[in-house]
Amino acid sequence: MMAPMAKAEYGRKLIIQLLVVLLVVVQLVAGKTTRHYSFHVRLKNVTRLCHTKPLITVNGKSPGPKVVVREGDRVIIKVHNHVSNNVSIHWHGVRQLRSGWADGPAYITQCPIQTGQTYVYNFTVTGQRGTLWWHAHISWLRASVHGAFIIYPKRHVPYPFPKPYKEVPMILGEWWNANTENVINQAMQTGGGPNVSDCYTINGHPGPLYNCSAINDTFILNVVPGKTYLLRIINAALNDEMFLTIANHTMTVVEVDAVYTKPVTTNTIMIAPGQTTNVLLTASASDYKGKQFFILASPYATGQGTFDNTTLAGILTYSKHVLFNTSHLNSSSNFTNAIIPKLPVFNDTAFATNFTLKIKSLANAQYPALVPQKVDRKFYFIVSLGLNPCPKGQKCQGVNGTKFTASINNISFVMPTVSLLQSHYTGKMKGIYKTNFPDNPPFPFNYTGNPPKNVTTPMNGTRAKVLPFNTTVQLVLQDTSIAGVESHPIHLHGFNFFIVGQGFGNYNETKDSPNFNLVDPAERNTAGVPSGGWVALRFRADNPGVWFMHCHLEVHTSWGLKMAWIVKNGKGPSQSILPPPPDLPPC
Repeated sequence: MMAPMAKAEYGRKLIIQLLVVLLVVVQLVAGKTTRHYSFHVRLKNVTRLCHTKPLITVNGKSPGPKVVVREGDRVIIKVHNHVSNNVSIHWHGVRQLRSGWADGPAYITQCPIQTGQTYVYNFTVTGQRGTLWWHAHISWLRASVHGAFIIYPKRHVPYPFPKPYKEVPMILGEWWNANTENVINQAMQTGGGPNVSDCYTINGHPGPLYNCSAINDTFILNVVPGKTYLLRIINAALNDEMFLTIANHTMTVVEVDAVYTKPVTTNTIMIAPGQTTNVLLTASASDYKGKQFFILASPYATGQGTFDNTTLAGILTYSKHVLFNTSHLNSSSNFTNAIIPKLPVFNDTAFATNFTLKIKSLANAQYPALVPQKVDRKFYFIVSLGLNPCPKGQKCQGVNGTKFTASINNISFVMPTVSLLQSHYTGKMKGIYKTNFPDNPPFPFNYTGNPPKNVTTPMNGTRAKVLPFNTTVQLVLQDTSIAGVESHPIHLHGFNFFIVGQGFGNYNETKDSPNFNLVDPAERNTAGVPSGGWVALRFRADNPGVWFMHCHLEVHTSWGLKMAWIVKNGKGPSQSILPPPPDLPPC
C-alpha cells in the first residue's frame, strides 16, 4: 500500500499534470502556441569572392535561422553569446506590446549580452501577420547576424490573396571582404565615409556577376510552370536601398512590413534597408520551359558619398537543373540562356517615388487602416547629415578636412552606457538622458536650399521625447541639404505608422496637409524620407516603454541620426510596461 505522504505527493503531481494538459488544450482551442528557439552566436569561417574570414553567425549560418510563428503566438528565443563582441537582437517590426525588454537595441531597451552570457527574449506576437525579420542591433554586427521572421495568420484564416504554391524568403544583404567592425571603427576615427561593401547577396549568395563567385554560390529560384509563388523579400543591407527586378516577369505587391496592401503589379520594386515586401510571382504556363531569367538587384543611391555600385544576380529557372555549369564567372555573357532585365539607373528618384506612392493599405473591414483622423501632438523633425570640426592634431577625411556627423533637429544622439528603458522604469534618469528633445528645428532656414554656415555642426546629446499613453502623433520628417540631400529610411521601434503624405522641397503645413491620405495610406515600420523632401507620418502612442527611432542606413545611425520616444504608462496593468525579466543583461 502507498503511504499517506506518497499518496499526497502522487496526487499533487497528478493535479499539476492535469493543469498542464488543460493549459495546452486551452492554447490549442485559442489557436495559440509557444514557439521556442535557441540562437547560438558564434564565429564561423566563411568564404565568398575567394576571401575567407571569421564571420559572426547564428547557429553557424548567415543569414541565420528562419523564425516561424503564427499571429497570437508566444515566442521564446534564448540567445547564447559565444563571441568576443557584445550582442543584442532586435525583432524588427514586432510591436512588442508592453514587452519593450525584448525589443533588442543595445543601450536603449537592454544592455548587450556579454561574452559567455545568455538572454531570453520573451514576447507575444499580437495583431500582426506577414514578413518581418530579426537582426543584431549593436554596431555593425547585423551585416551577418540577421534572418527572416515569418508570421502566419491564425489557423483557418486565409491570405487576402490567392494561396501561393510555394513561399520563398529572399534576403538582400551585403558582404565585405574586411571585418565590418574594423570598417566602421576606422570611419569613426578618420571622420570619413566607410569603405563600401564588396558585393551584394541574396540569402548569402553573391551570384555570378562578381569576380570569383561561382554558379554554386548563386541564388536559384526553381519554378513550376503555371504556379504562383510568394516571394518574401527583405532588405537586410547595411547602407543601400535597392531596386529588384526579374526578367520577363511581373510581380504583384500584396504586403509591406507585415501589413496587407492593395495589389500593385510592377516589373521592379524599390526596397529600403529595414523594409520587407511580399510579392506574388506567377510562372508562365508553357512559354518559358527550359529557360533561365536573371533576378537582378542594384542600389538606389541619392547621396554624394561613394556606394557599392554593383549589380547582384540570381537566377529564376523553369528547369529542375540549371543548364549551364561554369565556375568563376565574371560576365553575364557566359549565360547564353539567361535573359537579362533592365534596372532603373542608380539615382532614379522618379521611379522610387512613383513606386512608393502606389503602395496603399488594404483598408477593408477585416484589415482596416486605423489612421488617426485627429492628432494631439504635431512634430517637425529635420534629419540631416552634418560636419564636425576635426580635433586638433588629427587629420580627418570628411568634407574639407572635417568629420561627418548626423542629427535629428540638430541633436546628434550620444548612446548611453546603460539602458534607457531601465533608467526610465526605475526613474533614475539623471546624468543618463534628458527629455527636452525639441518639437521643431531649433531655428528655421531653407532646409532644402543653400544652408547657412552656422547649422553644419549639431549639438551632441542623449535626448528623448515623452508622450502620454494613447497620444495621437503627427510627425513630419524633413530632409536637409546641410551636407547634401539624401534619402533616409527611418525606422520606428514599437509601432507601425501611416504614411499620410510626402513631397519634395520644404514641408508647408497650410499647402501640404489638406492633401494627406487619411483613408488608405501605406502602413509601415520603416519609411523613406525623400531626398530633398519630406514625409508625414501618423501613429497612436499606445505602447508604453522606450522606443528607438533611427535611420536604417547604418552609417547614418553610427553618425548620430537617431533619437528615442518615451511613452508613459496608461491606466492599470494592461496599459503599463511589464516588469523587467530576471535575466536582463547587466551593463
